[in-house]
Amino acid sequence: MKNIIYIVLILPLFMTSQEKISGMIMEANTENKHIGLVGANVYWLNTTVGTVTDIDGKFTLDYKLEYSKLVISYVGFKTDTLNITQPKMVHHWLQPVSDLNEVTVTSRKQATAKSYLQAANTFTVSSDELLKAACCNLSESFETNPSIDVNFADAVTGTRQIKMLGLTSPYILIATENIPTVRGASQAFGLSFIPGTWVESIQITKGAGSVVNGYESIAGQINAELVKPSMDDKLFVNLYSASSGRLELNTHINTKVSDKWDTGLYLHGSTLNEAHDVNNDGFLDMPQYDQINILNRWQYTNAEKGFISFINLKFLNDEKQTGELDFNPKTDRLTTNAWGSEIDTRRYEVSAKLGYVNPEVPWQSVGVQTAFSSHKQDSYFGLKQYNILHNSLYSNVIYNTIISDSRHKIKTGLSYTYDHYDEFLDTPNLNSDYERTERSVGAFFEYNYDSLDKLNLTAGVRIDNHNLLGTFVTPRIHARYTPWEKSALRASVGRGKRSANIFAENQSMFSTSRAINILNTTGKIYGLDPEIAWNYGVSYLQGFNLFGRKADVTFDFYKTDFTNQVVVDYENPEEVNFYNLDGKSFANSFQTEVNYNAFEHFDVRLAYKYYEVKTQYNSGELEKPLTPKHRFFANASYETHQAEGKTGNWKFDATFNWLGEQRFSSTETNPIQYQVASNTPKLATLNAQVTKVFSPKFELYLGGENITNVRQSNPIIGVDDPFGSNFDTTFVYGPIFGSMYYAGLRYRIK
Repeated sequence: MKNIIYIVLILPLFMTSQEKISGMIMEANTENKHIGLVGANVYWLNTTVGTVTDIDGKFTLDYKLEYSKLVISYVGFKTDTLNITQPKMVHHWLQPVSDLNEVTVTSRKQATAKSYLQAANTFTVSSDELLKAACCNLSESFETNPSIDVNFADAVTGTRQIKMLGLTSPYILIATENIPTVRGASQAFGLSFIPGTWVESIQITKGAGSVVNGYESIAGQINAELVKPSMDDKLFVNLYSASSGRLELNTHINTKVSDKWDTGLYLHGSTLNEAHDVNNDGFLDMPQYDQINILNRWQYTNAEKGFISFINLKFLNDEKQTGELDFNPKTDRLTTNAWGSEIDTRRYEVSAKLGYVNPEVPWQSVGVQTAFSSHKQDSYFGLKQYNILHNSLYSNVIYNTIISDSRHKIKTGLSYTYDHYDEFLDTPNLNSDYERTERSVGAFFEYNYDSLDKLNLTAGVRIDNHNLLGTFVTPRIHARYTPWEKSALRASVGRGKRSANIFAENQSMFSTSRAINILNTTGKIYGLDPEIAWNYGVSYLQGFNLFGRKADVTFDFYKTDFTNQVVVDYENPEEVNFYNLDGKSFANSFQTEVNYNAFEHFDVRLAYKYYEVKTQYNSGELEKPLTPKHRFFANASYETHQAEGKTGNWKFDATFNWLGEQRFSSTETNPIQYQVASNTPKLATLNAQVTKVFSPKFELYLGGENITNVRQSNPIIGVDDPFGSNFDTTFVYGPIFGSMYYAGLRYRIK
């Protein structure tokens, strides 16, 4: 591993210093004259010395004094010959041939796009895919994607956590426009703080990901790109109503302030104030809540000088109440009159991004990212209190360029993070303030070799100095090889390291009667050591035609090995114990997926996943609780043909999920009436949505979640005595509420 990294880092030193010319070939008479022509021929007249432009229209070519005429040709464009007398930058615009017969090739854009070219195993989920379900917030945006597992909402807070490669969201770097966002205090609820209509696309990377984005990711990276004020609708309204009583309103208002400035105001409001107790256990099936979310976004674009910038100002207020049906917070808060909980969150965010592309040397660019957030949560769960204030500062400077030619690209830069945590915990076993400050300064270097044909290699390394974690190195490598047409064989290996925020990441434990114990006291964060893991993966993607229709199949295998982990141990039903790993902890993940365009406008996606996730607990090596070994996923979508001269059509989508048995943590020492089986039953759910598009401006949608009405009848243990020693809400493996139906409308002015 180290030898490979050293070779990659010193490779540029062995490149020759022969004189070269470089440049970019672009199409004239287009609105954006900085878009390059890929595959244009560039060669010296009467020689065999030549090349073709890369995917960005860029080229690099050897130069000698005897070379004087540079020929540039491209099918459908007029061939030009340039006089070259010395090495220099060449920017040239080719004129299209006007008298060629026009040929139109039409291909429907895929809602989820997989790359055959990138080194990392990354795929993009477009807004078309997000519209297949309600997607009211980011946590609900993965229902139609088999690579992300969406857990069922817990019995008290109603939050949906996600998993990738068998590991929970703290092991995934979740970013908004490549700025880490869902981390620290926002880990438990942060996905629900990003409205779905704000999201333009989502990029999902399996494996450790790029060193540019930090050292924390272990299982993968999820990046949500937000809608751009210059590209979004002038006015967009999305109204949503569900049978549960949930109401949501999203409004986008975008304005062009000047020829270079655009601004957008994005408003989100959601509420659920009805009380539901379908299983008649005396507790709300889902929390009642109110949320207000406001984003003001500014975009500056100066294409001539190569500048683009975004400034974001965001405010969130989220208030949740849950517990027993007759709980009244005005009279019952922190008493034994009735068990209840309130979680109130206020969050402020300010972020800015500045990008500069050198107009004369378009492969050189500089990016600056900076963000500040203040997250304050005040909450109580029965008689337990948990408050947290998290102030965070993040900054990153990235420089991009090439070495010799565009096949060799590098990224390098510096990053700085600051996190201040102030936590107050009042529980029977722990009554204390926990305050700490984390600071880290890092430098990174990433090299990418892309032959544009067979091989794409990305190797990166970063070194960070952290006031609590020390100085450490993070290496990561991704490689893609194309053995034959429409194929991509990938491999990756990388290391990740993170601080475990044990209280913020495991808030469901507060809605139990369990005592909370921290068994190690020698570490620097809650007395615990940082988590460190290596992730290894291989993936194979093959595209093919079946009965004349497009299809592809993917096989993935990823293995995560922890060299240290903060073990969250629920195996004693009276306690939650946190301690450093002493033994093995690993997660093996295998997935196979098939996508098939069965006939025009009808797509089918099938996937099977196998997980083996085990940890060494004090009681022995055990499977991770509530992690099914087997999952099956199926999605079918159909869109009616848009008749000539018509603007409307119908869209149909259905998603089926089947989950195998899952292990429950042990309840053997509980009284018999408070014990559960060792494993959950198998279960299956079905979601569907129908959308009627009347015009580009207006559409209606109607859908259902858990249409088969699967319900977990007794999700809470000890519900008859919520202040007793056996009360526990953490045994949720399936839906609690049952079927839920919704309807909504979307209206836009372009």
